[in-house]
Amino acid sequence: MLKRSVKPFAVLLLPLAVMAACSPATSGAASSGATAEKSSAERHPESGLRVIPLTVSSGGKTHSFNVEFAESPEQQAKGLMFRREMGSDEGMIFPFNPPRPASFWMKNTVIPLDIIFIGTDHRILNIEADAAPYSESPRLSRGKAAAVLELNGGRAAELGLGPGDKVTFQLPKRLAPVSASE
Repeated sequence: MLKRSVKPFAVLLLPLAVMAACSPATSGAASSGATAEKSSAERHPESGLRVIPLTVSSGGKTHSFNVEFAESPEQQAKGLMFRREMGSDEGMIFPFNPPRPASFWMKNTVIPLDIIFIGTDHRILNIEADAAPYSESPRLSRGKAAAVLELNGGRAAELGLGPGDKVTFQLPKRLAPVSASE
């Protein structure tokens, strides 16, 4: 989740709402069992957020996920707080336009998460693995993030994901993707 106590980042959220009301770009992943053939019009039954396909290409494999799309600053601030479970091929994507240094925390987050920071080239910058539930310690990107992907804690290691892996996802038509050339 976005750390709500880091005021410089909170100030950046307001322009996000005005500029796009959303903030991911692209990524890719295929994991056991789930299909990523969901339309961007689908909604998650618990959060009501749009669900979009996302892939992560790592070590010659593609891992597919269906991720909740945190579009607005309010949705990004809440993130996965209070969620009691999440499927192994599910997650949440937080896009940033413009890209910026990112800080996430686990306040009010019940399940452990892997927090995956994605750079402007759509490659993983760094992974904060198995972030402990309820921790208010900041988890920081190592550079400007175009998006952040949250998966179940330990899932990135299970799939062998790491820095440099390519993440692909498509924004809904009304939102402009962050270009890889930024």
